[in-house]
Amino acid sequence: MQLTPIAANQTELSFNNGAQVFFSYKTPVAAYCPSKGYIRTANWYSSTTTRHINKWLEGVTNVTEVPQEYITELVG
Repeated sequence: MQLTPIAANQTELSFNNGAQVFFSYKTPVAAYCPSKGYIRTANWYSSTTTRHINKWLEGVTNVTEVPQEYITELVG
């Protein structure tokens, strides 16, 4: 497992199985799952968090919205 700061208030947690979880502030809000592809939370937090998510997913064409609980469960 590796924690990587990306920018101010943006962090990515990478797992050995290839999964990645993106955090805006202290909240996991998007992820890449090898079995499911790219996902993002269906919850709305703020315009800043939305901007963070969009920047992390920039260039990704297929993203699935999932309930926040799904992303939260990825990090335990």
